[in-house]
Amino acid sequence: MILSVQEERVPHAQLFHGPEGTGTLALALAYATYLSCTNRLAADSCGQCPSCLKYDKLVHPDLHFVFPVFTTKSVSSNPVSDDYIGAWREALLDNPYITLQQWYAKLGLENKQGIINKWESEAIVRKLSLKAFESNHKVMIIWMPEKMNTPASNKLLKMIEEPPPLTVFLMVAESTGPILPTVLSRTQLIRVPRLSDQDLMVALKKTYSLDEEQLGNAVHLADGSFSNAVEVLNRSEESDYHLELFIRIMRLAYSRKFQEIFEWVEEVSGLGRERQKLFLANAMRLVRENFLMNMNENDLVRLTPAENDFSSKFNAFIHPGNAPAIIQEFNDAYTHIESNAYGRIVLLDFAMKMVKLIR
Repeated sequence: MILSVQEERVPHAQLFHGPEGTGTLALALAYATYLSCTNRLAADSCGQCPSCLKYDKLVHPDLHFVFPVFTTKSVSSNPVSDDYIGAWREALLDNPYITLQQWYAKLGLENKQGIINKWESEAIVRKLSLKAFESNHKVMIIWMPEKMNTPASNKLLKMIEEPPPLTVFLMVAESTGPILPTVLSRTQLIRVPRLSDQDLMVALKKTYSLDEEQLGNAVHLADGSFSNAVEVLNRSEESDYHLELFIRIMRLAYSRKFQEIFEWVEEVSGLGRERQKLFLANAMRLVRENFLMNMNENDLVRLTPAENDFSSKFNAFIHPGNAPAIIQEFNDAYTHIESNAYGRIVLLDFAMKMVKLIR
């Protein structure tokens, strides 16, 4: 990547693709900083030139951001990223490894899901049609392009294919599946792997003054994600609640206590969509870990003490005969919730299928 800048062979559209918490956004921002730096070093930007100082505060006039947004009390129609740029800069400066859930929480979105819409594409075309203010390059960082709807993708397609001179698109995605193939085919894919345990330990030591055992436990559970490691170290009541919900539905499904299952569905359907998705994603992880435990792959198991205490007995119920189907049901429920399906019906259907599968 550095070599492409030094040799002036910068691809006009690049897609940084990697799992949540692996620093894809931070990497794209570092690349953009190096691209605009006026005093580049051999392996990094100088950090001291006017361009670097402005990038450091995310206020460079030739740096533009696009991210999922939605209507709120303050923005009632046609929302675009510029409407929330202050909150975005604040969130990103606070946490370069920001997750979609954390961004939605920053905006106060409970039952809504952010999108990148056609008005955003119109704003992108308008901005990039202007000349650069200070840098040789105009940089457009699009975070979560998988949230871009079809009208927005089609409207932006021409500019991605033939951008104005010295314009660079840097897309940052966790999944390429939802991105239109016509958009995907016009980008250079850069795969960002999960962080190694060693690198994760080094990063955590710079941030937390904790003993080796605590940090080592967080690294073990993080599965290569800095965000996961931070969540473990700052374990919240929400995480404990997710575990309690999982334990309860598994026990109720096995016992076939239908009245209490209906009460569980009512409780979970009352949560915001993003909290429902977070629970389902965590539940899928617990099923996978229990399956590994059942298969005696204990070296690969990543569980907290509380999760391990429950799983030491529960793993016997997650076996090759039902594990794939259970994972699929959790995944289907997640997909339906994400697609704005009626939560109560989705969760009830899921719970009824658990009754059959867990036995």
